[in-house]
Amino acid sequence: MTAATAEQIAKAPKAALHEHLDGGVRPATIVEIAKEIGHELPAPDAESLGAWFEESSSSGSLPRYLETFIHTVAVMQRPQDLARVARESVIDLAADGVVYAELRWAPEQHLSAGLTLQETVEAVQAGIEEGRAEAAAQGNPIVVGQLLTAMRHALRGLEIAEIVVEYRDKGVAGFDIAGAEDGYPPILHLEAFDFLRRENAHFTIHAGEAFGLPSIWQAIQRCGTERLGHGVRIVDDIDFDAPGGPKLGRLAAYIRDRRIPLEMCPSSNMQTNAVPNMKSIADHPIGKLKELGFRVTVNCDNRLMSNTSMSKEMQLLVDAFGYSTDDLRWFTINAMKSAFLPFDERLAIINDIIKPAYAAL
Repeated sequence: MTAATAEQIAKAPKAALHEHLDGGVRPATIVEIAKEIGHELPAPDAESLGAWFEESSSSGSLPRYLETFIHTVAVMQRPQDLARVARESVIDLAADGVVYAELRWAPEQHLSAGLTLQETVEAVQAGIEEGRAEAAAQGNPIVVGQLLTAMRHALRGLEIAEIVVEYRDKGVAGFDIAGAEDGYPPILHLEAFDFLRRENAHFTIHAGEAFGLPSIWQAIQRCGTERLGHGVRIVDDIDFDAPGGPKLGRLAAYIRDRRIPLEMCPSSNMQTNAVPNMKSIADHPIGKLKELGFRVTVNCDNRLMSNTSMSKEMQLLVDAFGYSTDDLRWFTINAMKSAFLPFDERLAIINDIIKPAYAAL
C-alpha cells in the first residue's frame, strides 16, 4: 500500500471521540476573553500564548500538563464564553474534515460566574448548534455530541451522571471521568457508573494513561466502561518478546476480544510520557496494537496543548508507520462504530459519508 499523501489526509473525513472542549480553545479567544474578565495570562498575545501552552504541556508530566487548563477554564465561565468556545471548536473541527465529534468537558469547573450545572450544559449546546449551522453553511457539515466529565478528585460523579441522563436527548451523548489518574481510581465513581448502566446511558473512562493495568481493569470489570480514554498502558499486559510472537495477557485479550475501543491520542501521550521510553511517534503503542487487531481510534485529546489537529495526528502516523488511506479509513470507521450515537445514525455516516469519500481519494 502507498502511504497517504498530505492532500488525501486533508480531504479524508475524520471522527474524533476524544476531544476536550477546554483543550481546544483558540489562543486569540483566550487572550480576548482574559482581557475582558481581568485574568492574567502567562503570555501577552495569541502567538506566544499558543507556544507557551505547547511548551508547558511537553514536560513529560501529566499533572503539569493538566495545570495548563487553569487558563482555558478561566475564560469559560460566562454563558457567552462557553457558547463561543463551543461554536469555534465545532467550526475548527469541521474545517479539518471532522464529520463526527464528541466534545468532553467538566461542567463542575465552570460555575464561578454563578451558572448552575444545567446552565453550563445549555450554553455549550447553544454554541454547538451555532457552530454546526455555520460549518454546514461553509460546506463542512458535522455531527457533534457533548460528553459531560466528572473530575476524578471531586467526587461529583453521580451528580454529573444525573445531568447526562437529564440532557441525553438534548445534545449530551455520554459521560466521562478525567483528571489526575494516579490516586483517584475509577471505582471512586462506581455509584455514578451503576446509575448510568441502570439508565442505559453511555460512558467512557480515562484509564491507562498515567496509571497502569489496575486502572484499566477497574474501568472495565468493575465500572463497565464502553470505551477506554487512552488505554495505552494495556501494552503492559502484552509480552512482545514471547517466542512465536506477541502474547496477550488475560486483560489485553479480553479488551481485544470484546472489541473495547481505545481512544488513542499519540501527540498527547508523547507529551505526558504516558508510556516510558517513547522517543517518537514510531514508538507509540498504536502501531503494535493496530497490528494485533485491537479496536484503535485516533484522536487529538487537546488541540491547543499539543498544537495539533486530526489531520496532523494522521500525518504523524503516516510518517511513522507508512499508513495508507485504507489504514486511515480503518481508524475512522473504528471510531464511528464506537461513537455514542444511535446505530442507524452511525451507519449512515459510515456508508453515506466516510466510505464514499475514501473511495474517491
